[in-house]
Amino acid sequence: MTELYLVRHGETDWNRQRRIQGLTDIPLNETGRAQARATGALLSRRSWDAVYASPLSRARETASIIAAELGLPEPTLLDELVERNYGSAEGLDWMQVETQFPHGSEVPGRESREDVGARVVPALIRLAEERAGRSLVIVSHGGAIRAVLSEVEPSQSHGMITNGSVHSFRLEDGALQLIAFDDPIEVESIGEDCGDLDEQNRVEAMEDARWSLEDRASDPATGPTELRSGGSAA
Repeated sequence: MTELYLVRHGETDWNRQRRIQGLTDIPLNETGRAQARATGALLSRRSWDAVYASPLSRARETASIIAAELGLPEPTLLDELVERNYGSAEGLDWMQVETQFPHGSEVPGRESREDVGARVVPALIRLAEERAGRSLVIVSHGGAIRAVLSEVEPSQSHGMITNGSVHSFRLEDGALQLIAFDDPIEVESIGEDCGDLDEQNRVEAMEDARWSLEDRASDPATGPTELRSGGSAA
């Protein structure tokens, strides 16, 4: 069976500044490169067949560093793996988001989690079917990985998706199955040169807590719409 190991890209300056990135193309910083090397070194304990990545530079460079650690060719880029589009919230820190888009406000251009899942999950399934029986490393983004988890295990609540973390899936009977959230390899990948991951990723936790509550509120089965997307960027 095909195994897909989804990796969140390394840290960027906007991660450190707690700014929402989305589709804005922000490069890795030196901490992010160290995280990518650490994750690549740990992944090198196993045998892999190929590396794939979102074309956004922070994911592409993370994947390139990992591929070099694994002795594999440069990553293949897949447009479907890009981050969730946060629309007009991109570039803002959390306090600015709360000021400009208080709870219940529309965020113009924000892609729904359902739309992200409808973009990313079929792409992963196609890839797994095309590379049947292979073990693949796939570098993407926190929002994209969160959408995959929501599709695969909609009733489960998972923790924070940290920079450089690994989340493993397999394709079974045409569907993705989660092997491990924060695969044990991720615990070992937090080295002294990787910085304070809790601090780096606090904006991810706050974003996800708010967006999760508001996404659930938009579901007629759970309550009235609290935050309406002004559009989709699939």
